[in-house]
Amino acid sequence: MATTPLSAAGRSDTGKGVARKLRAAGRVPGVIYGHARDPRALSLDTHEFELLLEKVSYRTTVFELDLDGTKSNALIREVQRHPYKKEILHVDFQELVAGEKVTVQVPIVYLGSSIGVKEGGIIDQIMHEFTIRVDPMTIPSRIEVDITNLAIGRSIHVGDVPMPAGVEVLDDEDATICTCAAPKEEKAPEVVDAAAVAAVAEPEVLSKGKKEEEEGAEAEKKA
Repeated sequence: MATTPLSAAGRSDTGKGVARKLRAAGRVPGVIYGHARDPRALSLDTHEFELLLEKVSYRTTVFELDLDGTKSNALIREVQRHPYKKEILHVDFQELVAGEKVTVQVPIVYLGSSIGVKEGGIIDQIMHEFTIRVDPMTIPSRIEVDITNLAIGRSIHVGDVPMPAGVEVLDDEDATICTCAAPKEEKAPEVVDAAAVAAVAEPEVLSKGKKEEEEGAEAEKKA
């Protein structure tokens, strides 16, 4: 698997105030960690990093991180974003160690045209990604699920899907990936009987009119 180059600069100052100043200067604060090294604070060029994220799926991409001239392979473990602004707040990298497998989430992609859909069924996708353990240099960009033979009322489970060589799936093998549901029947609109409605409403009108007559007669007596 090819790696994607990414440049970073080390930094000694940390804290919320420092992070705000970095972002204001067009840099994204971050950190790289791994069991063979102490965590080290760093920063990335915001524009360069945002452009890179538009081109690659960072969850399944190995980055060749150049940190002040020292290169190491790393995975992005988290990209923290502002809750409502289009702004990256922080990035966490995990340095990779040769021979050590990693746990990642890989997207599920469907292949084929379901026979159930051809009969009017609807595909209900329950899982959108697999959690797998794999050598970081052989992380698949996606795992394909063939739904060609999926009929109405049937499901595909994790254990039904063959995994690429070297990939260990961590999800429960009985977990449902997707189902083909029967089309929903549309309820016929209720027919309102106008005569019945009028019959119910009429006594109320008569009762109201009688009450008004009695109140009028009472008022004449008092007058």
